[in-house]
Amino acid sequence: MSQTPDSIAAGPSAAGAARGQDRPFRVKLRGSVLTLMRLPNRREIRGKLHQLSTTGGLMHLEKPLDEKLEVELIFHISETTIRQKAQMMFPMWATQGWLQPFRFIDLPETSKNALETSLQQFVQSLQQPTPQASPSQNPTT
Repeated sequence: MSQTPDSIAAGPSAAGAARGQDRPFRVKLRGSVLTLMRLPNRREIRGKLHQLSTTGGLMHLEKPLDEKLEVELIFHISETTIRQKAQMMFPMWATQGWLQPFRFIDLPETSKNALETSLQQFVQSLQQPTPQASPSQNPTT
C-alpha cells in the first residue's frame, strides 16, 4: 500500500486538532538549554533540553533515569528560571547518551504562563536577523 502526501499529513496531531484538542506550544532547543535535576536522594544530575513545552519536554542525559521517577527540574530560559517537579518517562537510546521525556507535575498557572512567554521570546530572538557590520563601519588601514 503506497502512502500519498494526504495520508502522511493526517498524523496524530492533525487528528487531535480535528477533535478540538489544542497541543501545547513546543520549542526545539537542540541542547542549547542546560538543566539541573535534583533526585529524591538529593543527588544532582545535569542534562540538556532538546524540546520543551508547557506540559513537559525531552532531555538529553548521559545515563537514563527510571521511569516515573519524580525529580526537581531547574533550568533558565530567556529571563525566567523554572524550578518545578517533573516525572520522568520511558527513555530512548540516542547515539551519545539517552533522550528522556518528562512531564511537569502540578505546574502552577503563573509558572505555566511565564514558561510560555519565555518560550515565545526565545523563538522570537532566534528569528530576528543578526546585525551585520556594513563596510562603512569597518575601518580600513
